[in-house]
Amino acid sequence: MPSPFQSIRRVTPLIGCIVIAALLLWWQPPRELSAAVVVMVYIAMSLYCCRKQLRRKVTPAHAASALVVTYASQGGQAQLYAERSAEQLREGGLTVQLLPLNALEPDRLPAQRLLFVVSTYGEGEAPDNGARFERRLAAISPALHDLEYAVLAFGDRQYRHFCAFGQRLDERLRQFGAIALFDRLEADRADHGVLRHWQHQLAHLSGNGDFSDWLPAPYQRWQLTGRRCLNPGSAGAPVQLLTLVPMDGPQSWRAGDTVEVGPRHDLARTEALLAGLGLDPQTLIEGQSLAVQMSRRRIPEVAELNGLDATALLALPLLPHREYSIASVLADGSLQLVVREARHPDGALGLGSGWLCRHAAIGDEIDMRIRSNSGFHGPAAETPLILIGNGTGIGGLRAHLRERARDQGSRNWLLFGERNEAHDCFFGDELNQWLNSGHLQRLDLAFSRDQPAKRYVQHALRDAADELRHWLEQGAAIYVCGSLEGMGQDVQQILLGLLGQARLEQLSEQGRYRRDLY
Repeated sequence: MPSPFQSIRRVTPLIGCIVIAALLLWWQPPRELSAAVVVMVYIAMSLYCCRKQLRRKVTPAHAASALVVTYASQGGQAQLYAERSAEQLREGGLTVQLLPLNALEPDRLPAQRLLFVVSTYGEGEAPDNGARFERRLAAISPALHDLEYAVLAFGDRQYRHFCAFGQRLDERLRQFGAIALFDRLEADRADHGVLRHWQHQLAHLSGNGDFSDWLPAPYQRWQLTGRRCLNPGSAGAPVQLLTLVPMDGPQSWRAGDTVEVGPRHDLARTEALLAGLGLDPQTLIEGQSLAVQMSRRRIPEVAELNGLDATALLALPLLPHREYSIASVLADGSLQLVVREARHPDGALGLGSGWLCRHAAIGDEIDMRIRSNSGFHGPAAETPLILIGNGTGIGGLRAHLRERARDQGSRNWLLFGERNEAHDCFFGDELNQWLNSGHLQRLDLAFSRDQPAKRYVQHALRDAADELRHWLEQGAAIYVCGSLEGMGQDVQQILLGLLGQARLEQLSEQGRYRRDLY
């Protein structure tokens, strides 16, 4: 509780303005200054309330942080990956603080974006440096509607209470109104795939995809057999439909799964770099030219194997993986991806999309592995399914529609948004065929640039509020796929407004509200 002196000090600015207003009224006739006095008192009250609100939301010591990574770790594993997370975000240009969870007060959080990296201890308990925060969170029930957060939970499935603390933390934050940036990730014994997926999400938060993988990926070999532009003439960047087949024996996947692609450097750029360093790009080493080795492998590894100066070769970036939603099903006979060509501010192609969409030739070998994404696997065929997405998110939604096409009588509703109908209606013929056949009961398309007032997929969802509630009453599930920033957050806000926090939490707990955002 504040002392009397602290209470007086907090209202001093307000008292001062009221005193000044009284003196002005005494010195001049009220009619001449009444309006000015009213304005002054109003400003004073506003400043006082604003100051009080800021003091409640943000502690002065951390006010400059754009984002805070906080950890609860008993044996050090969660702290290690929290430190690596903070480092990756800083390399992406963000201002980041790293704090133990117990250093935070639930009612005075240091930033509006928090990333929680936490482990579970003993029989589902919080680690020692997170237990106090959990007790405080339960005791004071803070309003956290301004908080955006994500949880990476570490655990071991051999124990009965797998990731229990991370699950409780996630549930409590949602209960008090916080908005999840993306769904909770649970790493069973530091699962490599989950950690790489977390890194991928961090890259989207920072806007910088040039990160180094913490752990190597056991890629398989795939062959690129097809590439087709889905939006010729579009005002946006080209979007390619890529078709791949496995080279190392049959592979399996489900709708909702993703792939991790190991990109390669552009061979021409690699050859130019080597030639500029006075090295012969065509020098054969272990049956391959030096340029090919450089384009396929990490720079330090190639340098060490071949006795080269790694410092000079670092003009080529390292090769982190890239993740993409699978757009086809196993019965299609091939794996398909929907990839938009990304470009850096200097116009250079993105590492992953540049390799897949431009540099790799048809017939080339692609390093890739399938990552099971059980959190986005589809519901039972009898469950009505509402699919919401934008842009290349159509890939993941299309896989679900293709999977459910095998079951007669499934009910499906797609809401999808892009730029212009004339150029950006991805898979338009297929969608219309499904609509005509009844596989799609409803199709809502929103093209943002086709009218003066921009219309996005979240607006189509808002306008269909009554139908949405009707479907949910019949047991429907909601699946969202597409961009994290913008669409993903806006759809979340629309759903909160239409359904309420408690209802949306209930749907999430029942597995009827799932998201795959990037």
